[in-house]
Amino acid sequence: MLLLAVDTATPAVTAALHDGSAVVAESSRVDARRHGELLLPAVDRVLAEAGVTLDAVTAVVAGVGPGPYTGLRVGLVTAATFGSALGVPVYGLCTLDGLAWASGLEGPFVVATDARRKEVYWARYDSARRRVDGPSVDRPADIAERVAGLPAVGAGALLYPDTFPDARAPEHVSAAALASLAAEKLADDPSGAGFPPPQPLYLRRPDAQVPKNYKVVTPQ
Repeated sequence: MLLLAVDTATPAVTAALHDGSAVVAESSRVDARRHGELLLPAVDRVLAEAGVTLDAVTAVVAGVGPGPYTGLRVGLVTAATFGSALGVPVYGLCTLDGLAWASGLEGPFVVATDARRKEVYWARYDSARRRVDGPSVDRPADIAERVAGLPAVGAGALLYPDTFPDARAPEHVSAAALASLAAEKLADDPSGAGFPPPQPLYLRRPDAQVPKNYKVVTPQ
């Protein structure tokens, strides 16, 4: 197995390779405005670091979010393109699950990322491997009672200390965590039936909207 993982659902543009036993290369850069520019160079770096070419990849996994519309699509379209070109399966994974996995926490806890608009994308876990609530998008104050007393990881938790007073690392998802989680899931079920489809998880309408009452120009 050589699994390529990518995620662009958060400001982190991240890629990693996993050989079925361990992560063999990873690259992450935090830049919320340059997902499209940074992802392919990140993939090139991890391939070079591992000393392999793209055609050695046997499966691709992509973070499906939740995340902002434009950035999220960069990773998913790239993953789908690689899968089609290589003729290999493409699996989706919830980005919040990758953060949960990387946290290493075993008791109940919360993962929260920045959803902008003074909201967070969040989910609740009873271990690093099992999500029990969400993902959802809400204003932090509206979920304060539901997450009270729980540790929280992710950039969203760090932004709102009143709701998440016990905020912890990691701040952003890493493709290395997604790759490790995917490798474990594939070891348990090689069919990949338990993965969500590699489709974007938006949870709300995109920020960009078609202008209303725009002038229609018709040919003369």
